[in-house]
Amino acid sequence: MSTSRPPAVIFDLDGTLIDSEPNYYEAGRLLLARYGVDGFTWEHHSRFIGISTWETLVALREEYGIDAPVERLLAEKNRLYLDLVRASTEVFPEMRKFVERLHTEGVRMAVASGSSGEAITVALDVTGLDAYLTTTVSAEEVPHGKPAPDVFLEAARRLGAEPRECVVLEDAIPGVAAAHAAGMRCVAVPYVAALATDPGYGTAGLLFPGGQSAFTAEAAHAWVFGPHDPGPRDARP
Repeated sequence: MSTSRPPAVIFDLDGTLIDSEPNYYEAGRLLLARYGVDGFTWEHHSRFIGISTWETLVALREEYGIDAPVERLLAEKNRLYLDLVRASTEVFPEMRKFVERLHTEGVRMAVASGSSGEAITVALDVTGLDAYLTTTVSAEEVPHGKPAPDVFLEAARRLGAEPRECVVLEDAIPGVAAAHAAGMRCVAVPYVAALATDPGYGTAGLLFPGGQSAFTAEAAHAWVFGPHDPGPRDARP
């Protein structure tokens, strides 16, 4: 009989558990408008999906020649974003079902996100996911954000799990790369389904090419807790 422990599951937050990207886009648009930048589109925003807020603001500050320090921009964007989160934040239904099932089964779980610690706390509280996900790691707490593995390795440490015991759920290519660098298995659920064929998703062990519309708690559970398949698997029916 095997004595190995069941896997620990680490969730990315934005675009994986919750549909927060519209709020991040709107917060970024409002912030840039304060500094005279108009015409910030969803296409502009989509370049930064999966990248930490700090790194995003560093890039935008340089791109648009904004004089304000990044610390100030971060504080302003966080305030705008948190107001939007409190007003409306949706959990992807099958992800909620998956979290609730894992909680019932006593599986170790964590959230590891590029968002601020406050943004993680508010989002989990507003959606009720805080009842299940009590271990969290923000990119603010580690030296490097995704695609570096730091947030996932710290989440594993807090869960008392070895990296090889962990499975990461991610929507964005930098997060998939971070999971691979951490030595963890990965379930990829692309937020932008049209990008599912990008080679950046190639290191994921299980890929849902249709994104959240194709993801099911049942299929994810079967793969995470079933026999290990060393090769990547496409979850397309």
